[in-house]
Amino acid sequence: MRSAVNNDAPATSRRPFGRGAVTALGVVSLLALAACGSADPAPTGTSSPAAFKPAAQDAGSEITVWADATRVPGVKAYQKAHPDVKIKIVTYSGDANGANDLQTKVQLFDRTGSGWPDVAFTANVNDASWASQGKSPYAAPVNQGVIARSTLKGFADGALNPCTFNGNTYCLRNDLAQNVLWYDKKLMDEFGYSVPTTWEEYQALGEKVAEEHPGYLVGTAGDAWTPEVYFWASQCPASTATGARKVTVDLKDAKCTRMAKLLDKLIAKGSVSRDTVFSAGFVKNQAGKVLMLPGPSWFGQVLFNSTFKTPKGRIAAASPLKFEGDTKNYTGNVGGGLWFVSSHSGNLKASADLVTWMTTSDAYQGTAGTYPAYKKAAVTWLANQKKSGYFAEDVTPVFQEAAELIWPGWSATQYSQEAIYASTVVPALNSDKTLTDTLDTWQTAITDKARSLGYTVN
Repeated sequence: MRSAVNNDAPATSRRPFGRGAVTALGVVSLLALAACGSADPAPTGTSSPAAFKPAAQDAGSEITVWADATRVPGVKAYQKAHPDVKIKIVTYSGDANGANDLQTKVQLFDRTGSGWPDVAFTANVNDASWASQGKSPYAAPVNQGVIARSTLKGFADGALNPCTFNGNTYCLRNDLAQNVLWYDKKLMDEFGYSVPTTWEEYQALGEKVAEEHPGYLVGTAGDAWTPEVYFWASQCPASTATGARKVTVDLKDAKCTRMAKLLDKLIAKGSVSRDTVFSAGFVKNQAGKVLMLPGPSWFGQVLFNSTFKTPKGRIAAASPLKFEGDTKNYTGNVGGGLWFVSSHSGNLKASADLVTWMTTSDAYQGTAGTYPAYKKAAVTWLANQKKSGYFAEDVTPVFQEAAELIWPGWSATQYSQEAIYASTVVPALNSDKTLTDTLDTWQTAITDKARSLGYTVN
């Protein structure tokens, strides 16, 4: 069945990020740029994939592309470079900031039997968990002759894990958002501090900063993506898939409680903020006092350069931290958008070519705002970052290292860890409760949400 043209771009849905957050519009624009989602899982299921049966094909037909405002210029650039391809562009929320517009519309199209966009971008990594499901899933298994295997092999190790279910790959990753340890090199040198390599050293330095330079910060716990920065890196099993609709949620695990205790101590000392880095108050009063900040690769340009206006030559990135008792350092992931090719598309050739170009081309990805998931494009992107002269040191080795260190035990689900943390934990922190005291409430919130969506929770 060919894709019908949709003339109604879905309205953007927004969710709050807790007290002191920036306006919803600001959050949408910043997180859409960063292509934020809330998971980066290991693939689940090992059954043999069913053979993909494409719809009737018409190689010259128009394709409909849904993308957010940040990605639309890229689609237009492709259109200009390929004038023979007929494209209808629909701008929509991109499912940023917790919206579920794509799923809502796809469910409608499933009922009416037409209307599916041939190509769709989403900033929500969780969207693959529903787009790959059902007897006739929205997303086409691109590994079954839709996109070249050589292209699929060119992505960073683990980058396509959020797209992989039951032996099939249902999307291509736009970008990665691997976490690193950001720090202000000028301030660190001025204060005479060394960059930590373990979480224990990080905690000790945070306590020292609180005593010697009160008001300066080494992190924040009021951001909705705090779980993905700290708890994911600690290998906390807050949401580990054990089957297609089965998850383990165990916030009482020692790898969860150790991070909660660490953050609680630094919050009490005042060197970890309860606020979000994008709140107007934080930007005005605390941006200049950020000494260190664990966070995603997009913090460099999106947060420090564009939002904080931190001068050139001050910000650097260090490797993800590890606990002393662990044999390896892992990190989390805060975002990384996805591109789907519709299983219903009547022009798979054009749809696949556009998605391939959007995710792999140096012309687009090499100059994008976020770290490309495609390894060759990432090399070009990193070279451009170095040429910009913004960073105090070349971020290339750290970014490349961290891209391979994302812990695979944090799984993509149909619920958002960010939304749950923002509505459950952030208000508790702002009421002077500790993370440790909130673990039970947080676990209950995750469990209840998962069960409401049909998951079996261990």
